[in-house]
Amino acid sequence: MTREEFDLLCGSLPATTRVIQWGGSHVWKVGGKVFALAVPAGAITFKVSDMTYQLLQDHPGLRPAPYLASRGLKWLQQYAEPGLPDDALADYLRHAHAMVARALPRKLRAELGFDAPETVPSARPTSRRKRD
Repeated sequence: MTREEFDLLCGSLPATTRVIQWGGSHVWKVGGKVFALAVPAGAITFKVSDMTYQLLQDHPGLRPAPYLASRGLKWLQQYAEPGLPDDALADYLRHAHAMVARALPRKLRAELGFDAPETVPSARPTSRRKRD
C-alpha cells in the first residue's frame, strides 16, 4: 500500500484527522487519538487487538511497532515485503479506527456521530415474575 493509498483510506473513515509530525510521519487520529501512521520511509504502523498482535507479530514483513509496542501497547508495523496484502492491511486499518473510536468517551463519540441517541425506558416494570 502506498502512502497515497494509506492517506485515502484513512481519510475516508469517519471523523478522522491527519497531522504531519514525528519527522514527517502522516499520523491519523480519531477523536484526537492515534490509530495509524505512515513514516516517510514507507512503514505503516497501526493499533491492533491483543489477539491480532499475537497472531501477526511474527508475520514476515511485520514487527511490533518501535517505541509503541515497547511500552506494552498493541501496535504493529508493516516495514518490509511481503507484509500483508493491501486488502488485508486496509481491513486492519479500519479495525484500528473502530477500536480507537469505541474507546473514546461516550460524549465525544456522540459529538463525532458514532453513537445513536440512547433510548431510555419510559417506566420500570412494576411486577416481577415469581419463581417456582
